[in-house]
Formats: sequence, C-alpha cells, structure tokens
Amino acid sequence: MIVVVAAVIERDGSFLVTRRLEGTHLGGLWEFPGGKVASGETHAAALAREIREELDAEVEVGALVYETEFTYGDRWISLHFYRCTLRGAPRPLLGQQMQWVPRGELQALDFPPADADLIRLLVQPDAR
Repeated sequence: MIVVVAAVIERDGSFLVTRRLEGTHLGGLWEFPGGKVASGETHAAALAREIREELDAEVEVGALVYETEFTYGDRWISLHFYRCTLRGAPRPLLGQQMQWVPRGELQALDFPPADADLIRLLVQPDAR
C-alpha cells in the first residue's frame, strides 16, 4: 500500500490544484498538491515537504478532511486529504500547471477517481 497525503488549500472560495505531469501515473489529471509519505514520516511532515518541493511554499497542516483507499489496477493507495493554510505565494517548480479553481467549478476538471467523493464533499455550499 502506498500512503499519500494531499493539501486542500482554499482561499476566497477557490481551491489550489495542480495538474499531474504527462508520463507519470494519472498524468494530465488535476489533483490537490501532495505526494507519498516516506517511511517514518508523519503526514504533516510529508505534506510540508511535498508543498516545498512542488510549489516552493510553506503550509500549516490542519484537520483531516477526508480519507479513502483506492486501487488503480497495479497499485493500492491510502489517500489522506488535509485542510492546509498556505504561507507565501506558491509557484510550480516541476513544470506542472497550477490554478485556483472556484468551488463550483471543481467538478468540471478531470481528477483521479480516488478524489471523486472529496470533490462531491467540497462543492457543497456549506463545506468549509
């Protein structure tokens, strides 16, 4: 099982998302930034590291928003989404696309299947 953490960063009713690079697993799909948890690493430490590596920014990791397990044929993932507060202005360091997407437009983007229930949760008007 691969343990993955992702940051749900919201500002002014929009969420920060990035697009997976072509040639990678699930390439071309949009995602909440984050990545794999290294052996012995806490979820918060992994999220802080991943955001620094991918977006050159710091985050304050908050509450767990949603978690799920999902199988993508050849891999089984345990996915944990945390509400995070961004410190600084993010800038994509890996050549990936990045954008702020209004709550009502999240469902228009192509996200990995494992994110479907989270997206449904976030688009509800009272989701905070």
